[in-house]
Amino acid sequence: MHIFRRPHYESEITQFIHQMKVEKPNLESRQLAGRALLWDKNVDRSAMAEYQEARVAQRPYVYYDNDNARYMQEHKQPEPAAHQV
Repeated sequence: MHIFRRPHYESEITQFIHQMKVEKPNLESRQLAGRALLWDKNVDRSAMAEYQEARVAQRPYVYYDNDNARYMQEHKQPEPAAHQV
C-alpha cells in the first residue's frame, strides 16, 4: 500500500464520469465515431510529400515588404524642431 494513497477515495469528477457512462452506455462509441470523423484519416504520403516540396517559405512579417521599407526611408518626415524658449 502506498503511503499517500487515500483508501476508497474517488473525486467528484471521477464519480461524475462513472455516472455519465452508466446513464449513456453508447457515449464511448459516439466519442470514437466523432474522433474518426475529424482525426483518424488515412494520409496520402505522396501527396503530402508534394505539398511539402511546393511550400514557399513565408517572410517573418508578411505585411511589410522591401518596397514599403524603401518608400518609408525615401519619404521620411523631418523631425520637428525643438521648441526654444
